[in-house]
Amino acid sequence: MKKILDFIKAVRAEWFKIVWPTRETVVNTTFMILLFSGLAALFFFIVDSILNALVNWIF
Repeated sequence: MKKILDFIKAVRAEWFKIVWPTRETVVNTTFMILLFSGLAALFFFIVDSILNALVNWIF
């Protein structure tokens, strides 16, 4: 029982050490993720289109 109580006390102590991000940080990070996801999608679309045209030209 003592181990369980020690574990709960340790979890609680760690919980208060958490630093939550600000709203501005969350918004900026979300924007960057969406931007780079869009750029990656565009890149793969272009590469896929080029390879598709190349295969169609060969065959």
